[in-house]
Amino acid sequence: MLIIDTHSHVNFNTFKNDADEVIHRSLSDNTWMILVGSEYKTSKRALEYANKFEKGVFAAVGLHPTHVGGGDVKGDDYEFSAKEEEYNYDAYEKLANFQKVVAIGEIGLDYYHLPKEGIESYKKKQKEVFIKQLELALALSLPVIIHCRQAHDDMVGILTEFRKENKEKLTEDKPWGVMHCFSGDEDLAWKYFSLGLNISFTGLITFSKQWDDLIRKMPSDKFMVETDAPYMTPEPYRGKRNEPVLVSYVVKRIADIKNISYERVAEMSTNNARKLFAF
Repeated sequence: MLIIDTHSHVNFNTFKNDADEVIHRSLSDNTWMILVGSEYKTSKRALEYANKFEKGVFAAVGLHPTHVGGGDVKGDDYEFSAKEEEYNYDAYEKLANFQKVVAIGEIGLDYYHLPKEGIESYKKKQKEVFIKQLELALALSLPVIIHCRQAHDDMVGILTEFRKENKEKLTEDKPWGVMHCFSGDEDLAWKYFSLGLNISFTGLITFSKQWDDLIRKMPSDKFMVETDAPYMTPEPYRGKRNEPVLVSYVVKRIADIKNISYERVAEMSTNNARKLFAF
């Protein structure tokens, strides 16, 4: 049964010593993956890995909001210094034109990690860079992988306006993006569904029941699964480095919550991923 980990970062330094081994382990377990960039360097590396494998490994290229301004980034299971990068439309366009690139991402807004001063100008810059990347995706007919943390009001506003301005291209019959590592409530999920977006779940759902009701009720054609490796490691491996092969625990948890078979959830999430990313 094929499963697609729709969001992993095996292209990050955490895997620099064994990335090939991690990818092979996943493919041997019939798990495909999308390697997602967060800046030019990691976007390029995602494409390089994708090109090394005949099938099952794809890339997404984009500038993550924390790299728009740079600074120290810290969370429950991560800590790093985000190097500031000026967004270069032409450079990302060139990368995105390669065959193995299936999305523009990870792009979006992040108001959780903010500088101590100049907050409004930082937010403004994030919004501008995000919109430029939405425009790139539209120009290349690629879906978007969206990161949003503590910025959903602005996010919904931007996406609503963008869809309205481009309603001829962003039609209701086909999804055009995904809210990755969805952490909002039920109402928010339905706002994103109505905008033509999917949501995806990580290992978070294996140790928190916060999204159980949403998972029970959500449409079968609107969700996908991911690891966000090396982060968000599912139970029973919490505290260790995550990797694509562990996405099966996310599938299992959704199956348990919805009281349907593992195979059915795998089939639904895989079909949704292939429809969105067109592979």
